[in-house]
Amino acid sequence: VQLQAFGGGLVQPGGSLRLSCASSGTIFSINHMYWYRQAPRKQRELVAMISSGGSTTNYASSVKGRFTISRDNAKNTVYLQMKSLKPEDTAVYYCKSRNPRTANDYWGQGTQVTVSS
Repeated sequence: VQLQAFGGGLVQPGGSLRLSCASSGTIFSINHMYWYRQAPRKQRELVAMISSGGSTTNYASSVKGRFTISRDNAKNTVYLQMKSLKPEDTAVYYCKSRNPRTANDYWGQGTQVTVSS
Protein backbone atom coordinates (compact mmCIF):
# COMPACT_ATOMS: atom_id res chain seq x y z
CA VAL A 1 0.00 0.00 0.00
CA GLN A 2 1.32 3.42 -0.94
CA LEU A 3 -0.06 6.78 0.06
CA GLN A 4 1.20 9.96 -1.59
CA ALA A 5 0.24 13.22 0.08
CA PHE A 6 0.70 16.53 -1.69
CA GLY A 7 -0.67 20.05 -1.87
CA GLY A 8 1.09 21.63 1.09
CA GLY A 9 2.88 24.94 0.95
CA LEU A 10 3.21 28.42 2.40
CA VAL A 11 0.00 30.39 2.83
CA GLN A 12 -0.91 33.60 4.63
CA PRO A 13 -3.22 33.58 7.63
CA GLY A 14 -6.82 33.45 6.47
CA GLY A 15 -5.86 31.65 3.30
CA SER A 16 -6.82 28.26 1.93
CA LEU A 17 -5.12 25.08 0.78
CA ARG A 18 -6.33 21.73 -0.43
CA LEU A 19 -4.34 18.65 0.41
CA SER A 20 -4.66 15.46 -1.57
CA CYS A 21 -3.62 11.91 -0.75
CA ALA A 22 -3.53 9.35 -3.52
CA SER A 23 -3.68 5.68 -2.62
CA SER A 24 -2.46 2.66 -4.52
CA GLY A 25 -1.97 -1.01 -3.81
CA THR A 26 -5.19 -1.47 -1.88
CA ILE A 27 -8.93 -1.49 -2.39
CA PHE A 28 -9.32 2.16 -1.52
CA SER A 29 -13.10 2.11 -1.19
CA ILE A 30 -13.08 -0.25 1.81
CA ASN A 31 -10.62 1.80 3.85
CA HIS A 32 -11.36 4.52 6.33
CA MET A 33 -9.12 7.51 5.69
CA TYR A 34 -7.57 9.97 8.11
CA TRP A 35 -5.58 13.18 8.13
CA TYR A 36 -3.16 13.78 10.99
CA ARG A 37 -0.73 16.60 11.61
CA GLN A 38 2.40 17.08 13.64
CA ALA A 39 3.73 20.47 14.59
CA PRO A 40 7.32 20.98 15.77
CA ARG A 41 7.85 19.68 19.31
CA LYS A 42 4.29 18.38 19.48
CA GLN A 43 2.69 14.98 19.23
CA ARG A 44 0.94 13.89 16.09
CA GLU A 45 -2.77 14.65 16.32
CA LEU A 46 -5.83 13.49 14.45
CA VAL A 47 -7.32 16.24 12.30
CA ALA A 48 -10.13 14.52 10.41
CA MET A 49 -11.44 11.15 9.34
CA ILE A 50 -13.86 9.88 6.73
CA SER A 51 -15.47 6.48 6.56
CA SER A 52 -15.00 4.14 3.63
CA GLY A 53 -18.21 5.17 1.92
CA GLY A 54 -17.87 8.82 2.85
CA SER A 55 -21.04 8.98 4.92
CA THR A 56 -19.30 9.64 8.23
CA THR A 57 -16.79 12.38 8.97
CA ASN A 58 -15.24 13.59 12.20
CA TYR A 59 -13.01 16.55 12.97
CA ALA A 60 -10.79 17.80 15.73
CA SER A 61 -12.45 20.66 17.55
CA SER A 62 -9.61 22.97 16.54
CA VAL A 63 -10.45 22.62 12.83
CA LYS A 64 -14.21 22.05 12.87
CA GLY A 65 -15.95 24.49 10.57
CA ARG A 66 -12.73 25.37 8.75
CA PHE A 67 -11.54 22.05 7.32
CA THR A 68 -13.47 19.60 5.18
CA ILE A 69 -12.43 16.03 4.46
CA SER A 70 -13.77 14.31 1.37
CA ARG A 71 -12.92 11.39 -0.84
CA ASP A 72 -13.27 10.27 -4.44
CA ASN A 73 -13.27 6.48 -4.50
CA ALA A 74 -13.10 6.46 -8.29
CA LYS A 75 -9.78 8.32 -8.08
CA ASN A 76 -8.50 6.52 -4.95
CA THR A 77 -7.94 9.93 -3.39
CA VAL A 78 -8.82 11.66 -0.15
CA TYR A 79 -8.79 15.43 0.22
CA LEU A 80 -8.52 17.94 3.02
CA GLN A 81 -9.85 21.37 2.16
CA MET A 82 -8.47 23.89 4.63
CA LYS A 83 -9.88 27.39 4.94
CA SER A 84 -9.34 30.32 7.31
CA LEU A 85 -5.91 28.98 8.06
CA LYS A 86 -4.15 30.10 11.22
CA PRO A 87 -0.48 30.07 12.18
CA GLU A 88 -1.24 27.26 14.63
CA ASP A 89 -2.26 25.07 11.70
CA THR A 90 1.39 24.98 10.68
CA ALA A 91 2.49 21.34 10.69
CA VAL A 92 3.40 18.38 8.58
CA TYR A 93 0.16 16.77 7.46
CA TYR A 94 -0.04 13.01 7.02
CA CYS A 95 -2.73 10.82 5.54
CA LYS A 96 -3.48 7.40 6.90
CA SER A 97 -5.45 4.46 5.57
CA ARG A 98 -7.05 1.90 7.84
CA ASN A 99 -8.57 -1.37 6.71
CA PRO A 100 -11.55 -1.81 9.04
CA ARG A 101 -11.43 -5.60 8.68
CA THR A 102 -7.78 -6.09 9.61
CA ALA A 103 -7.09 -2.82 11.48
CA ASN A 104 -3.90 -2.47 9.43
CA ASP A 105 -2.74 1.14 9.15
CA TYR A 106 -0.69 2.66 6.33
CA TRP A 107 0.83 6.13 6.38
CA GLY A 108 1.77 8.60 3.69
CA GLN A 109 5.02 10.55 3.75
CA GLY A 110 3.60 13.89 4.88
CA THR A 111 3.30 17.32 3.31
CA GLN A 112 4.37 20.56 4.99
CA VAL A 113 1.80 23.30 5.58
CA THR A 114 3.13 26.63 6.79
CA VAL A 115 0.79 29.48 7.69
CA SER A 116 2.70 32.71 8.03
CA SER A 117 2.65 36.29 6.90
